[in-house]
Amino acid sequence: MSSLKIAFIGARGVVGTYSGIETYYEEVGSRLAARGHEVTAYCRSYFTPDVESHRGVKVRRLPCLRSKHLETISHSVLATLDCLFRDFHIVQYHAIGSAPLALVPRVLSSKKTVVSVRGLDWQRAKWGWFARKVLQAGEWASVRCPSATAVVSESLQRHFEREHGRRPAMIPNAVVLGEHRPLQRLRELGLESGEFLLFAARISPEKGLHDLLEAWGRVPGDKTLVVAGGTSYTSEYIEEVRAAAPKNVAFIGRVGRETMEELYSHCYAYVLPSYMEGLSIGLLEAVSYGCCVVSTNIPENLEVVGESAATFPPGDVETLAEILGGLVADPAKAQDYRDRALAHALIRPDWDEVTRRTESLYRRLVEGGSSGTG
Repeated sequence: MSSLKIAFIGARGVVGTYSGIETYYEEVGSRLAARGHEVTAYCRSYFTPDVESHRGVKVRRLPCLRSKHLETISHSVLATLDCLFRDFHIVQYHAIGSAPLALVPRVLSSKKTVVSVRGLDWQRAKWGWFARKVLQAGEWASVRCPSATAVVSESLQRHFEREHGRRPAMIPNAVVLGEHRPLQRLRELGLESGEFLLFAARISPEKGLHDLLEAWGRVPGDKTLVVAGGTSYTSEYIEEVRAAAPKNVAFIGRVGRETMEELYSHCYAYVLPSYMEGLSIGLLEAVSYGCCVVSTNIPENLEVVGESAATFPPGDVETLAEILGGLVADPAKAQDYRDRALAHALIRPDWDEVTRRTESLYRRLVEGGSSGTG
């Protein structure tokens, strides 16, 4: 069998990235399509424009219930029911909350299913007790309901081996060397090259923005901290961090791809003070642009940056303030970290390699071989 028919379920959609899952939809989906496969991305109607395809990926828009707890699962249920009546070979789910649904097309229509795990979502601070229990059940289901499970990091692979006695396939997120953009859109925001530090991530408690703002308030100088990113039903948290922010902080919200590339190209440093990650796309992209990177030393972040970044324990505001102050005061030290990041980016897998590994997993499943899950 040369060409496969593949469905992606779980992300908000295409034509505009929000998180690592949307990036995967576009980057891996477009490359699978270019390799001759038929890829259909199930997208949420409010997020994705009414287009038939994007970058070679077929777009199938369905509605969802716009609420914190029901948006993903309601859309995934509709997508699952729809795919039962289509001749897909592979149905890939991209969120552990939807993992139990992987059993449905597998049993009712003999399709091969994959659950991709990009993080332990139940650890996110935005969820209450009940939602966490549901997501923990999703983690349990992610290694029992699909034909195969894939994770994005060695840390997650070890977690599943330790907690579930299963060894999922490990297919990491990618690094592609960033093409530096000239300063254009940022001038409209009042930003100049090298005069700002960057936080770019979903604005939610586990990303540690509150720690960064507290530390930034202790750093002397006239540079600006730029906060780029939107929310995922955490509006109260955004209001809290805005109220606590020092004067030299600019909240610019969610931005387009071109603006994001300018931010990476011209920031003095990129800071990710997160408490938990799967394998951060933002961190990978910062490395790909040769940014001076500052991140927490959680295993998932160390797996991305190696020795190329300045790191600190999550929640350690004092150490973070010392690191930022030292970098702002010493441009040569910041440049050294940029050089390290660029060298490190050269040894990371790119999206072509991620696509090859994904395609290989699909073929093993369809041809009846090992799924890579032990």
